[in-house]
Amino acid sequence: MAISPSDIELTGRTAVVTGGGAGIGRGIAQALTDFGASVAIWERDADACAAAAESIGALGIVADVRDSAQVDAALARTTAELGTPAILVNNAGGAFSSPLLETSENGWDALYKANLRHVLLCTQRVARQLVDAGLPGSILTVTSIEGVRAAPGYAAYSAAKAGVINYTRTAAVELAPHGIRVNALAPDIAVTEGLMQLYPENLPSDIADAIPMGRAGTVDDVAAVAVFLASDLAGYITGQTIHVDGGTQAASGWYRHPRTGEFQFGPG
Repeated sequence: MAISPSDIELTGRTAVVTGGGAGIGRGIAQALTDFGASVAIWERDADACAAAAESIGALGIVADVRDSAQVDAALARTTAELGTPAILVNNAGGAFSSPLLETSENGWDALYKANLRHVLLCTQRVARQLVDAGLPGSILTVTSIEGVRAAPGYAAYSAAKAGVINYTRTAAVELAPHGIRVNALAPDIAVTEGLMQLYPENLPSDIADAIPMGRAGTVDDVAAVAVFLASDLAGYITGQTIHVDGGTQAASGWYRHPRTGEFQFGPG
């Protein structure tokens, strides 16, 4: 059967984006809307939720997806107002420095809940609803390149992101008989509001030197892949983690010299 340009369209589908009030989540919510989906943003920051929903034309639901009761309530409202979600984007997450020798139990638990626990809660609830209805679906989770490499000072965060990658594989296999695909997106450096708060003027030039494609990623770079994986064009892709990183994961330590432009291993 030949593919068609219409296979990228998401018209008639309901999508949920967690943490969709800003950054990558908001960009994905906008892109899914632009390609025809009816989008619900689940966001714990009430102001960000309202602003994003109004700007995008989405349903904004204030919810902390780390809490199962709030996930259940958000899903019930989404289904009542937009229909059964066929697309779920687990984007919510967060990080703070937690050196291995200094990480407390509370710090570990906080990073686990922020980056992995909600992936189980949201994926499980949406998948159950799809299975009960006999409907196919596409579930995406935003992980990080830190899930596949060492992240000094961020051991708990990187462990949670690695957990997302393996959970994606296992969920993909278990849900494949139901026609539900499960994949992950792994950005590296992406220009978001949060990143620009750290660098209000300009990003340091050596950031581009560390990326084979010579530039930091954008929200649109990640959102484009999310649309593809949500669509029928990706109908035979499941259990995969797609690195949207300009080549940094592939480079694995090779950098472009800032003066010569030649590749070398490690800084110099």
